[in-house]
Amino acid sequence: MSRLLDPKIVMSIKSLQLAAKMVVDGFMNGINKSTIKGPGMEFSQYRSYQPGDDLRSLDWKMFARSDRYYIRESEVETNISVRFLVDASASMNHEDNGYKKSTYAAYLTASLAYLANLQADATGLYVLQNGGLFSLVPRQNTQHLNRLFYQLENLNPAGKFTEPVNYKELFAGNGKRELLVFVTDFYEENGEIMALLDKLSTLKHEIIVFHLIGKNELELDFAGYTTLEDLETGQTIQINAVQAQKTYKQTLNERLTYIKTQLLNRNIFYRLISMDQPLDLALRDFLNQRTKGF
Repeated sequence: MSRLLDPKIVMSIKSLQLAAKMVVDGFMNGINKSTIKGPGMEFSQYRSYQPGDDLRSLDWKMFARSDRYYIRESEVETNISVRFLVDASASMNHEDNGYKKSTYAAYLTASLAYLANLQADATGLYVLQNGGLFSLVPRQNTQHLNRLFYQLENLNPAGKFTEPVNYKELFAGNGKRELLVFVTDFYEENGEIMALLDKLSTLKHEIIVFHLIGKNELELDFAGYTTLEDLETGQTIQINAVQAQKTYKQTLNERLTYIKTQLLNRNIFYRLISMDQPLDLALRDFLNQRTKGF
């Protein structure tokens, strides 16, 4: 089943809604259902039994009365709002494995939103790009989820990270604890991403950061002399990848360790995701934090 979660296969599906459904269905078939159902659930409704349903959910009293098999469905007692923050600054145009970071981010976020919707959680989308902020406030219905998919399908990374003057809508909420899921490549010039997370953490929300990185970035996989361009400033440098590799990897490891340490100190869940990795890792993290935090 993990083959179906391979990003290249997933991203060959042009419909984001269909791709998200395929990813979540594949993921759900590969895990124990007790990850989602259990204590903290309450009865919601009956539905007809379908082949493959867990026989432990059959209601035998209903069978005795109607001579038909029915499944008792449950729902979470307290549903929450999940707000997805997606970095769409120009650095998300970085390409590896045949697709851009922004494309991986879109399919990842769509899959997480589809899973959250199955949990009956309200989902919202905030796109940080070109100094500004696009907002789609959390709601829980199919039409709203389709609007979220549409915005993700039309991600067009540009400019620099969002300016603090536009953060107001990120801090607005209904007063209840929320789950914030931030998908970013963590490219920052002056600590602006860390500063945003600092402010968000003061709201006492549960925060998950998925840090996207290309495999070619991890390994400095550029043969010979190569001109590298900063996608946000336009600056270029020429390097010999072979000679620079050792120094580069040491510097990168120091940077990644710093980010992870800083976020853990703020009680923010952090996961580094290479763009060649399947999507189920993030889905599992999401469910674990969803269960843990609420």
